[in-house]
Amino acid sequence: MIEIDASRECCSSPWEEAYRRFETPEQEIRKFVKRLRRAGADHWPRDARIVELFCGRGNGLHALTRLGFTRVEGADLSASLLAQYDGPAECFVCDCRRLPFADESKDILVIQGGLHHLPTLPDDLQQVLAEMHRVVRRGGTVMLVEPWLDSFLSVVHFACDVALCRQLVPKLDALATMIEHERSTYDAWLSQPAVIGRLLQDYFEPDVQRVSAGKLLFVGRRPA
Repeated sequence: MIEIDASRECCSSPWEEAYRRFETPEQEIRKFVKRLRRAGADHWPRDARIVELFCGRGNGLHALTRLGFTRVEGADLSASLLAQYDGPAECFVCDCRRLPFADESKDILVIQGGLHHLPTLPDDLQQVLAEMHRVVRRGGTVMLVEPWLDSFLSVVHFACDVALCRQLVPKLDALATMIEHERSTYDAWLSQPAVIGRLLQDYFEPDVQRVSAGKLLFVGRRPA
């Protein structure tokens, strides 16, 4: 892993505090393992060249390693988040709109909850998808998991606005706090499903595109 400045770590922010309350690192790793398996990761070659974008503190990297993948890398804009990762994957501090990888140099690209933090839609999303299309090999795989406004998530949002629900369910309160602190990008993401869906299919041929429990799972391929 590259050397990064751990002194820039900002774990005292309200969002980070809520994130730690929402689930433990081990719970998140197990969640990511289940997501990867639902996306078909059990059938991916274990020596595939995989990069997780927006990898943050690296629990998705731990999940990939736990599944037996041996050529895993991570990329995130935040040096302070990457400083929290302690594992075998090589990590890069970079803007995912400008990836530091050669053309067609990776087999699989993974994003678990990073795109809805992009500040400007649809422009930033188009830049990320264009870079992913450039970096993944022809016939290679992309996997995305992001929040999506279905009936389940609508009920969750309603509960987040009820003070008693937040008092009775600490995890709900943590989620509500995180949403409050990422409101502008979160709402912008949820309000543009048609635009997002069109952009995904402009760049990748979908193998899986389904919404369940407030999450979009998209698994696609770069055309050969």
